[in-house]
Amino acid sequence: MPHCAAARGLQEDVLVLNPDTGAPVSWDAETMGEIVFRGNIVMKGYLKAPDETSEAFKDGWFWSGDLAVQHADGYIEIRDRSKDIIISGGENISSIEVEKALYSHPAVSLVAVVAMPDETWGEVPCAFVELSGGATTTAEELLAHAKAGLAGFKRPKKIIFCELPKTITGKIRKNELRDLVRQRG
Repeated sequence: MPHCAAARGLQEDVLVLNPDTGAPVSWDAETMGEIVFRGNIVMKGYLKAPDETSEAFKDGWFWSGDLAVQHADGYIEIRDRSKDIIISGGENISSIEVEKALYSHPAVSLVAVVAMPDETWGEVPCAFVELSGGATTTAEELLAHAKAGLAGFKRPKKIIFCELPKTITGKIRKNELRDLVRQRG
């Protein structure tokens, strides 16, 4: 039994906090904040990276970079990564929301949405799409499909069809896609 008692105390707390004020967000399933946690299973810091460590740990909390809302029953729903939010004309666009709208098209196998610089809006969504084997579609068809579920400002302004870069575990390398968008201007 002592082993079970020790295991219970590993994770002290998990909250969704306002990144500007550090205050807990309302449990209304709408107010977005960042997931933070603390406990004795949280890392001590990034190896030989004191600046990154001090940025990730504030006020005794590890700030995960995951943006989420909290429901009335305490359930935490992740909405996006803070570095993946696209800020277009002052509006926040969730890359995950745009990806879901495109994923629902039957020709789409994989999709990743990143911010693309824009002179007018600052940033706009750019979608990289990998089609299912043998499937075909056009950017216009995908945009028409996404129109049903996305407001106009959330729709990708550019769709690039290609094989998406992945890690050896299959995770899409959005950092490479961000670099590609910056290089193309």
